[in-house]
Amino acid sequence: MAEAASIENAMHRALDLATRGPATGVNPQVGCVILSPDGTPLAEGWHRGAGTPHAEVDALAKLPAGAARGATAVVTLEPCNHTGRTGPCAVALIDAGIARVVYAVADPGEHSAGGADRLRAAGVAVETGVLTDAATHLIEDWLVAARLGRPFVTLKWASSLDGRAAAADGSSQWITGPAARADVHRRRAAAGAIVVGTGTALADDPALTARDDTGGLLPTQPLPVVVGRRALPAGAQLRRHPLAPLFHPGDDLPGLLRDLRERGIRRVFIEGGPTLASAFVAAGLVDEYLVYLAPTLLGGGRLALGDIGVTTIGEQRRLQLAAVDRLGDDLLLTARPAPKVEH
Repeated sequence: MAEAASIENAMHRALDLATRGPATGVNPQVGCVILSPDGTPLAEGWHRGAGTPHAEVDALAKLPAGAARGATAVVTLEPCNHTGRTGPCAVALIDAGIARVVYAVADPGEHSAGGADRLRAAGVAVETGVLTDAATHLIEDWLVAARLGRPFVTLKWASSLDGRAAAADGSSQWITGPAARADVHRRRAAAGAIVVGTGTALADDPALTARDDTGGLLPTQPLPVVVGRRALPAGAQLRRHPLAPLFHPGDDLPGLLRDLRERGIRRVFIEGGPTLASAFVAAGLVDEYLVYLAPTLLGGGRLALGDIGVTTIGEQRRLQLAAVDRLGDDLLLTARPAPKVEH
């Protein structure tokens, strides 16, 4: 059997391969490396998007018939166990004579999980836990979508040190500097959808596009979503977005997220304003917070968040800081909801 070092090296390679696949859409990024019994790489593959061969099948297809017998398949995600646009990868591995499967992350999907059990039932040795953290980070949004039936939700706001998102007259461009704004555009491009309320859409007339330093459009653009019942004027910048905006009344945020997932979106970027941001927080629908803090003071009442249902200190919504980054003169705080402590 392949030694532990060979397995870990192969998983590193499989993760690299996985990043070649699309980071958006209904399917996860997955990579696979097939090793001979002595740890020599035989073939490798990755998933190129919905309707194309999964990583395991892509790797197997590069081998002559019978060449995978007795080999080890190293995969970033548990081989699937269902038939969709393609057949079950667990069956493909069994049919190819694979003797051992090592995967990094278990598949939480309601329909796709169970590949490991199927492999074991066929006599294949199955192991997990190799580079699990790295593999989880790579497809975190897909894992959340598979587990919760909704996209991974990131809430972003920019504020002064005293927590204000705008000056007293409502103006907010620009609180943060160019480095922070460039970071926002990069993150927009990585999201499947970007969501704002009608208040922000009417007050700021945002384009909601992902742009480079020269103002040009980045290759991938998020679907613009406007939540609320007020209509946008015909000349609004949003109506010139490369993707036709989606309008939603806003009285059912979980329903909105389910609809976006059905459209193949697995990462949603909430840009506000405060009313919409507060509604997502109050509903417990935020998976990640990105808070851009500028070294300035604004005072007044234009807070980045409004009422989130906290009436006493015991109801506060605790977060865990995941990262603190300096962007020019600004700080980016990345936080996640803290795990609930059972008493």
